[in-house]
Amino acid sequence: MKDVTRRTTIPDIWVDRDCEGFSEEQLLLYRSNLLGSDLRVTNYGGGNTSAKAAMKDPLTGKDVEVLWVKGSGGDIGSMKLDGFSTLYMEKLNALKGLYRGLAHEDEMVGYLPHCTFNLNTRAASIDTPLHAYIPFKHVDHVHPDSVIAIAASKNGEAITQKVFEGELGWIPWQRPGYDLGLKLEAMCKAKPHLKGIMLGGHGFFTWGKTSKECYQNTLRVIQKAQDHIDSLDKGQAFGGPKVAALSKEERAAFASRLMPSLRGKLSKENRKVGHFNDSEEVLTFVCSREAKELAAMGTSCPDHFLRTKIFPLFAEIDPAKDPADKVLSNLDGLLEGYRKEYAAYYDRCKRTGSPAMRDPYPVIILVPGVGMFSFANDKATARIAGEFYVNAINVIRGAGAIDQYVGLPEQEAFDIEYWALEEAKLRRMPKPKALASRIALITGGAGGIGKATARRLLDDGAVVCLTDIDAEALKETQAELAAKYGKDSVRIATCNVTDEGSVIESLKVCAREFGGVDILVSNAGIASTAAYEDTTLEIWRKNMDILATGYFLVSREGYKIMLSQELDASIIFIASKNALAASPGAAAYCTAKAAEVHLARCLALEGAPKGIRVNVVNPDAVIRGSKIWQGNWRKERADAYKISEDQLEEHYRQRSMLKRNVFPEDIAEAVYFFAGDASFKSTGNILNVDAGNIQSFPR
Repeated sequence: MKDVTRRTTIPDIWVDRDCEGFSEEQLLLYRSNLLGSDLRVTNYGGGNTSAKAAMKDPLTGKDVEVLWVKGSGGDIGSMKLDGFSTLYMEKLNALKGLYRGLAHEDEMVGYLPHCTFNLNTRAASIDTPLHAYIPFKHVDHVHPDSVIAIAASKNGEAITQKVFEGELGWIPWQRPGYDLGLKLEAMCKAKPHLKGIMLGGHGFFTWGKTSKECYQNTLRVIQKAQDHIDSLDKGQAFGGPKVAALSKEERAAFASRLMPSLRGKLSKENRKVGHFNDSEEVLTFVCSREAKELAAMGTSCPDHFLRTKIFPLFAEIDPAKDPADKVLSNLDGLLEGYRKEYAAYYDRCKRTGSPAMRDPYPVIILVPGVGMFSFANDKATARIAGEFYVNAINVIRGAGAIDQYVGLPEQEAFDIEYWALEEAKLRRMPKPKALASRIALITGGAGGIGKATARRLLDDGAVVCLTDIDAEALKETQAELAAKYGKDSVRIATCNVTDEGSVIESLKVCAREFGGVDILVSNAGIASTAAYEDTTLEIWRKNMDILATGYFLVSREGYKIMLSQELDASIIFIASKNALAASPGAAAYCTAKAAEVHLARCLALEGAPKGIRVNVVNPDAVIRGSKIWQGNWRKERADAYKISEDQLEEHYRQRSMLKRNVFPEDIAEAVYFFAGDASFKSTGNILNVDAGNIQSFPR
């Protein structure tokens, strides 16, 4: 870990030829995407941009002035044109006659749909009046760490005047809303020389006559703020280091050990997924002398604490003396202390009509020498919450370099967190998918059944860690699935299921990347055939190693994590028809598969009192997409039935009672059943997916 004087440049990446011939709204989108592409300019989902453009009224055909502004819930870095709300400026200006004062400003949000241009279905955000009433065509509002550092300083107004030499106005902290829009308008009209306005504890607005001028003005202000901070930041931030960071390997091991128990305790009200961050910025903060005191002050910018809660949990430890197991033993006390502190904050600040207290457990957990853990209902939200707290760390550092950091008063923070409009937004969120917040690990994840199972679980909201011995196929599978489901949803770990160390490490990866495991699908496999007298000890051992010992090692390590979570969980073995119905010329394979079934029954007995269900899916003749048919198995089975290889799939179809082929997706559907709540009262069971084979009827 190092901490030295910093010099930061925010590059101007506007390229005229890339946007030549663009309309005003297309230029707005171009500008927005550029600004949102750099997290030093604004955080994910934070900030908004706008342009006022002349458009043809669809009813009159006349030109009217239309406000294009980022709609509610969007992200300027990734949004498209349909992410903008469009509103008649004439109607927005008419709202001034309806405004009844600050005590009634929330009702103004209800009028915004009446101002919609061209039946646009994108909901307008609470910041719409702020953009509408600034009397410039192009307006940006972003949350760069450097600017918020000034806005969150004790003497922020004086520093703003000094650094920007009177070019930026200052409005003290005020919750975003209609009244703030009127204040912005009044300041712009009273001081026409201004190039922007700083919002105390929040962020800033800038503008321009053209989209490019607005963009460059925004960057200029950010760079000026950053240069001022860099000139005063001499390293040794936050009072300098108090403890030393563990090595990268030690931090990874600590996180893998801690996260499942931590996740289980944080999931008392609703299940969570975790994210671990041990970046240099995080370690500099959590290892510092002042970290505990500064963390308790809470964050400033509303965008930050809406994602992270107003304050994190700080686990005060010395990592050199306090191993993960000691932290685990103190975890209940730490979390109970946080819960009581958060409940007291709620009780102090609640108003008549405030929404009920939400989940009282922390989103952000800071551990000296190790890093930061963030937990939320899905992986992306957990990661983004962590990124927002890194923003908060940067703000605290910048404010400390130039002055003194000041958190937002807790009543103001509460009034944002439990704002009726925020509550309404939460209630509009879509219902979570059936497997939301569930973590799955699938062995043999690069094969046909493994990939099909991953898709099925991902479709219903799970996150997935895939393991396989084939590293290249595993990377290709990750890329394929991430392209469809997002990079946050899929992780991989190369794993040889016959190697105890490799298995243990793969489960550690899953625990570290997501926080634990809820659904374990043991699927890695091989197939071999030989007459009994020709079955060598090597063939026998290979089948037993992969199909019996491998299933034991994977399920044992997954079971340990499940026990530490203390959450309901499901283990599914992919066995085979051959586990119940022997086939000639495959004694080693059939015996190993039968061992899998009995192992599952044994584990089901021990897991049931802990809420851990164990069930078996028995496929048969899954040829298409299955890796075990890529070797000699196809030829050997064809020879055994005295048919050609291209006749094998039809042979199996005709052999089945239903005269149907079995595909990887059929096995995935059975796994999905055992993974989810539909089978909540099922354990120790076997589900054949073989299109009907009388020999393998369970009995």
